[in-house]
Amino acid sequence: MSAAPVAPVTPAAAGPAAAAGLFTPFTLRSVTAANRIWMAPMCQHVAEASGPNAGVAHAWHFAHYAARAVGGAGLILQEATAVSPEGRISPYDLGIWNDAQAEALRPITAFLKAQGTVPGIQLAHAGRKASTGRPWEGGRYVGPGADGWLPSAPSPLPYAEGDPVPHELTTAEIHEITGRFAAAARRALAAGYEVVEIHGAHGYLIGQFLSRESNRRTDEYGGSFGNRARFALEVVDAVRAVWPEELPLFFRVSATDWLEESGWTPEDTVRLAGLLRERGVDLLDVSTGGMAPKADIPVGPGYQVPFAAEVRARTGLPVAAVGLITEPAQAAAILSDGQADAVLLGRELLRDPYWARRAAAGQDTGIRVPTPYHRAW
Repeated sequence: MSAAPVAPVTPAAAGPAAAAGLFTPFTLRSVTAANRIWMAPMCQHVAEASGPNAGVAHAWHFAHYAARAVGGAGLILQEATAVSPEGRISPYDLGIWNDAQAEALRPITAFLKAQGTVPGIQLAHAGRKASTGRPWEGGRYVGPGADGWLPSAPSPLPYAEGDPVPHELTTAEIHEITGRFAAAARRALAAGYEVVEIHGAHGYLIGQFLSRESNRRTDEYGGSFGNRARFALEVVDAVRAVWPEELPLFFRVSATDWLEESGWTPEDTVRLAGLLRERGVDLLDVSTGGMAPKADIPVGPGYQVPFAAEVRARTGLPVAAVGLITEPAQAAAILSDGQADAVLLGRELLRDPYWARRAAAGQDTGIRVPTPYHRAW
């Protein structure tokens, strides 16, 4: 399919009946999400950058995720959580490379489960896009003198002008990172998560291996589609080997780099989706972009949904759609039209943690109401 924008969904009706499909349970393996309104991973950049508490969740993270669970989200995917210190997007990101970090996440997963929300976690390595400042402080590269480090990548190609040339990973280092993903999945299980998502999107390390734009290797990890997909598939195999058979595994992909002359394409995504399904991935989280800072992206309501629909139609792999999904009727139409199995809300849930309850509009949707709040319902 072509990388084209999509017009906003404008159903005729926008009342409770139009949103009813959002509240149908969805089961993958042994895990059932009570509804199809899920929270997309969004970094908070508020963890400590160094010292014994580097990457450790604290009160902000608990309050942030607890609010969306009380608000009715059926599944919450925790922000990109680094599998190693140098895998963080910013020095202020969460990590799960040690047991103390995993232990600090247990109160979050326990609370989410108590509210009827499935706790999920996105495991990530930022590659050449690592060691950046907080977005609200400019988001530029942070060097070793400011809690930063030199990033690593498939090839020595900086992401943006002014960024350092990243260290080109050796084969041994690639294998070590694969092991880091597996170790992180083990810790995620111990911390109480029921879904793991591998982050292969937005120009981070796995996506860097996939795309011709960032991967110029001439060994078994570069060149052909099969070689460029090798690292992604090895990570999936390593995680699936330690992640329980009864629990779902997700993979997030950028369906297109939005680059005309080079980069990852929608056809590549469909091909990868089939391979992921064979290896035990249960759902593809379909986003786009992030590989090149100057890519021309036609942003608009639901602009990424057609890519999810294409994967679902051609491979049968369940998908979640994401990207400027803001209205209940719009979200419900995506499901009823068969374009996706669930919708992932990002910034809309930052604006309104109670979006799911508002979408319910008084219907009996099965969203749990905490006992202290019963008087309001």
